[in-house]
Amino acid sequence: MIMRRKHFFIVVLLIAGLILAACGTSDTASDQPAEVPEVEAEAATEEEPASIPEVSGPLTVMCGMQEDWCQAAVQAFEAETGIETSMVRLSSGEALARMQAEKDAPSFDVWYGGPSLGPSAAAEEGLIESYVPENSSFIPDALKDPNGVWTGIYVGALGFCSNKELLDELGAEAPNSWQDLLDPVFEGNIAIADQRTSGTAVTAGGALVALEGGEDGALGYLRKLDANIFQYTKSGSAPGRMAAAGEVAVTVIFSHDCVKFQLETGVDLAVTFPEEGTGYEIGQVSLIAGANNPEAAKAFIEWSLTAAAQEIAATVGSYQIPTNPDAEVPAEAVKLEEVVLAEGFNPGMVAELRSGDFPERFGAEVRGGEEAPEG
Repeated sequence: MIMRRKHFFIVVLLIAGLILAACGTSDTASDQPAEVPEVEAEAATEEEPASIPEVSGPLTVMCGMQEDWCQAAVQAFEAETGIETSMVRLSSGEALARMQAEKDAPSFDVWYGGPSLGPSAAAEEGLIESYVPENSSFIPDALKDPNGVWTGIYVGALGFCSNKELLDELGAEAPNSWQDLLDPVFEGNIAIADQRTSGTAVTAGGALVALEGGEDGALGYLRKLDANIFQYTKSGSAPGRMAAAGEVAVTVIFSHDCVKFQLETGVDLAVTFPEEGTGYEIGQVSLIAGANNPEAAKAFIEWSLTAAAQEIAATVGSYQIPTNPDAEVPAEAVKLEEVVLAEGFNPGMVAELRSGDFPERFGAEVRGGEEAPEG
């Protein structure tokens, strides 16, 4: 069930190809997968990872992945280091709001998981302390911030997750384009996270901004899509659970979450990608400014970049692509060569979108002033 390590070099090339392709200036998406530049992949190093310093706890982790992954990681870190560690699972939007509210007295030490757009936006407000981990030397340059704002721990692509049984009842096919989602056959049968609370949603918003030529075009599309929405959720992965429970036919989530829910529940879920182009996330780890225990936080960051730490994900059914070249890549991970990137999309652009007025415009222009979801 495991992809051999040598295939990691292909994965790195594909990721680099997606990122470099995103630097294009055209207002329309390519109809072909992004071409991979012929550059040499960074080889797995034979260096030993940095030793974890002996520091004391307690350490409090703000975690953006699935709850079971967060719990497994924290337990493994505590068992290995003896550092007393606790965690709270928050969506990207919740995490940023919490950090803003606690700027003068943060209750968390490290931000673990969730899109890199989160700490990028937080850094602009002085909420992230730059830290270049020793173990970041293992991570390809395309998957980390050069100034140490964040370091990548996994990569995932945004897609559609559909319940095949409900699709059959509707007489519909799994969507293969953003335009497919506007089909009246899906009225009241789509779930997606709210732009104001979810990094997943903003990643989708970023892809639409790239495809529609700007924020006005993206919001215009989202207004049309609103006619088919059954529910906006706070968390980016929550719509996938709704699809697995048979509450909606179609959702917009990161593809690895759809795979996870399918394997966990046995429900026949289909993963598809928009042919016009989609977005992706680099899941990250970063140091929170003013942390109560910065040394323990740095120890956790160093640990999170090791192959062993990143391989924990697959043990709890999370199949993102790890960033450490020595980590095993699960066979269940989505093949990036099957994904078309929205031309003009990149995580930096999404970070700017998140920190601007796009989420508020979504609330006003698409949700008609309704409050953001709380649960």
